[in-house]
Amino acid sequence: MNTAKDVKTSSMKSNAVRVEGEFYPAIEARITGMLPVPGGHTIYFEESGNPDGLPVVFCHGGPGAGTSPQYRQFFNPDKYRIILFDQRGCGNSRPYASLENNTTWDIVADMELLRKHCNIDTWVVFGGSWGSTLALAYAEKHPSHVKALVVRGVFFGTQQECDWFYQDGASNVFPEYWADFVQPIAKADRGNMIEAYYKLLTSKNAKVRLKAAKAWAIWEGSCSKLHIDQSLRDRFAADDFAVAIARIECHYFINNCFFKGENQLLKNAWRIRHIPCVIVNGRYDMVCPIANAHALHLALPDAEFVIVPDAGHSMSEVGIRQALIAATDKISTLT
Repeated sequence: MNTAKDVKTSSMKSNAVRVEGEFYPAIEARITGMLPVPGGHTIYFEESGNPDGLPVVFCHGGPGAGTSPQYRQFFNPDKYRIILFDQRGCGNSRPYASLENNTTWDIVADMELLRKHCNIDTWVVFGGSWGSTLALAYAEKHPSHVKALVVRGVFFGTQQECDWFYQDGASNVFPEYWADFVQPIAKADRGNMIEAYYKLLTSKNAKVRLKAAKAWAIWEGSCSKLHIDQSLRDRFAADDFAVAIARIECHYFINNCFFKGENQLLKNAWRIRHIPCVIVNGRYDMVCPIANAHALHLALPDAEFVIVPDAGHSMSEVGIRQALIAATDKISTLT
């Protein structure tokens, strides 16, 4: 089942002139399509940039956040064949917010189907936050098809990381927003916030699901930048976005991100030591603390490790954006 349907093409030309420190100019998708995958899902994908350029696949965050046209702008469109896709259950993929047949390994398999559909042998794999988790999982599963890695805001999907953000850790840095996050949960159930939220997010009552989803998503949006960004909080609060990201994230986290044992990705990092890699992390990342990125660098000592001194978690923060674009520019010279 790897035949794309409803494919649209555009002949828009790129203009790769970029102001230093800024994104590459906005471009339109050249190809868009829907790819049926096993388990009753259909994933949205698109291509932009140079059709003969270095292929790169963008692994978005969440899980459940979906892609944005701005993600194309991390890559020189004259040098890269840019492939974006919406993971199962989010963005333009269907069915929306579905948890059925939605696991890490389903998405890794979807990436392989997409790679084959696009007739690509090796590609650069780029991902931040949950996208870094997926990028590492894919690379460790299919190292022969990964030309280089760029990971940002490293997340291994461990219980310790989930406890930090959803139980006791970030709560001490953002206490006023934490108070809003715990509000939908009865005091007796706050000893396991992920489990309590899962019950609400899978409720048969649509109003209960939506209230929980918005509280979950706003908490994440509140903690994602060094300086609180109300526009980001508002974007995370939008009904459709909140429902997908909250339901899918909570589904993954209550299932240990579908990994076997704790820290599977870090333990298996030896499989990708030969792959060129750039690791980028904000010093004050409260969603995915920098200790994760440091641990990955210890496991991948040949990787370039970039610490952005005045940034949090979001890839749109100036220092992180600049570091990521510098990484993709450098990797574009690989032969």
